[in-house]
Amino acid sequence: MRSRLPLPVVALAALGALFVVLPVLALFVRAPWGQLGDTLSGVGASTALRLSLEVSLGATAISLLVGVPLAWVLARGAFPGRAVLRALVVLPIVLPPVVGGIALLVALGRGGIVGRWLYDVVGVQLTFTTAGAVIATTFVSMPLVVLATESGLRGLDERYERAAAAMGGSSWYVFRRVTLPMIGPQVAAGAVLTWARALGEFGATITFAGNLAGRTQTMPLAVYEARQVDPGGAILLSLILVVLSVAVLVTLGGRLLGVR
Repeated sequence: MRSRLPLPVVALAALGALFVVLPVLALFVRAPWGQLGDTLSGVGASTALRLSLEVSLGATAISLLVGVPLAWVLARGAFPGRAVLRALVVLPIVLPPVVGGIALLVALGRGGIVGRWLYDVVGVQLTFTTAGAVIATTFVSMPLVVLATESGLRGLDERYERAAAAMGGSSWYVFRRVTLPMIGPQVAAGAVLTWARALGEFGATITFAGNLAGRTQTMPLAVYEARQVDPGGAILLSLILVVLSVAVLVTLGGRLLGVR
């Protein structure tokens, strides 16, 4: 049985909810619904949506591949500079995205510290490519996987892991067969949040990968470009992202976070 909430708390909660919900409702109210068919059928919108899904899913996959082991090291490792490493890993969440894009240019751009070597030796250029868009979105969204996974690891009862190790399981076996299944909900929640963040990424993408239609122009960039010449079309494109994100978060978010 849930206790009755204090009226001041309810009032402040309602104000906070209104603050978040009102702009989204305004999009629906001001949307030029008569242009919906033309906007959705346009080549630019469909291409940008497809590219957004490809880039965000690619960023999520990379984030899981390297973010989960990184969280394991941060949660269970003991080494000098761990606190500094954690701060640097989380930094992209609070860093202005355009600053992240500039940092990526300096590191991985054609004339960057590593990017110059990639281009001269391997012949790979990341800037202004779809791969570059994936890297940019991964940079800003991967910390969400790391934070969620590390939180799950720190809340895990280590007795199960010690029992598995005592029965002869290697550290890799224990992680793969015991630890990872037990923190599965946290990892999945981090993956969903990472995908949602990657889907809406703008600043780092346009700075590092550019805004090239069919190559790096994701939906947020298409919205920005449409805003200059067709505000109504920009609203409709924005609603596509809103509906897609809300549908995924409502369907999976509560279940993954253990909320009913």
